[in-house]
Amino acid sequence: MKVCVLAGDGIGPEIVAEAVRVLEALRSDGLKIEMEPALLGGCAVDAAGVPYPEATQKLAREADAVLLGAVGGPQWDALPRPQRPERGLLGIRKDLQLFANLRPAILYPELANASTLKPEVVSGLDILIVRELTGDIYFGEPRGIEVRDGQRVGWNTMIYSEAEIRRIGKVAFEAARKRNKRVCSVDKMNVLETTQLWRDVMIELSANYPDVELSHMLVDNAAMQLVKAPKQFDVMVTGNMFGDILSDEASMLTGSIGMLPSASLDANNKGLYEPSHGSAPDIAGKGVANPLATILSAAMMLRYSFNNEAAAQRVETAVKKVLAQGYRTGDIWEEGTRRVGTREMGDAVLAAL
Repeated sequence: MKVCVLAGDGIGPEIVAEAVRVLEALRSDGLKIEMEPALLGGCAVDAAGVPYPEATQKLAREADAVLLGAVGGPQWDALPRPQRPERGLLGIRKDLQLFANLRPAILYPELANASTLKPEVVSGLDILIVRELTGDIYFGEPRGIEVRDGQRVGWNTMIYSEAEIRRIGKVAFEAARKRNKRVCSVDKMNVLETTQLWRDVMIELSANYPDVELSHMLVDNAAMQLVKAPKQFDVMVTGNMFGDILSDEASMLTGSIGMLPSASLDANNKGLYEPSHGSAPDIAGKGVANPLATILSAAMMLRYSFNNEAAAQRVETAVKKVLAQGYRTGDIWEEGTRRVGTREMGDAVLAAL
């Protein structure tokens, strides 16, 4: 099994290093895996002039899975849009046809006080957000900025095909079957024809899953309900833009976005695995970033792309043990716990393994 390792920018190299150490520890115990690094994002622009170089494309296509840190930073914000680090991330998602983004939002009991919501509201939280990743307004054409009647005008196109909606819906329903058998489809069908089609297709698809309860919610209400009563949700499925926003909102219910892993899968479960947070350039190089989301992303890789549930659970159990022992990076620290840096948190997870 071959993994393409993309450390990326900002805190990316620091947090990916800890996830790699965990995978290496499992390899010494018999996990058959090889890892090879490549460049993506701002570091790729600096080295090769583009955010997704051909060498990275070749390695990513050949690999069985991709482990990514984060991309982007203010030093690249002034570049032409095709050269910006984020275009590399969009590029690899499209190139590998990674259409299904899975973002679990799980509140560990030890972090109940780290959430900004009352413990009774979020205690026991376990949501899976399924976000369509290769369509919608982020990829729709036409798009652009031009001058009309003497002023600049920008436009983007929100577009989904029936096939795109059906395949992401199938992922959500299949995931719900392994959980609590409830899917909430999020749309804005009262004003957007694109999402009227989304709702229609979800209803049609639900006939194939009579054991799964399907509900619908408008995106503005869904955003409110995530804060008001988040435990009502099991699996949420939605489009690219709405999913981008809602998954980040859900991440803060857990106490820190530094705790949330994600998986982006193709039709054959080849995936790109990355933490849900960004490159955090303000703390890059300081050794204080939380590596747990990246380590948990590696666990998702073991589960989905390598079908190794035992190894995945071993990593997740180690993370739970570390939290129970009181280890905390700054983003989840509270009085009475032990504040540690990135490397120390990695050491603790390795010891718990």
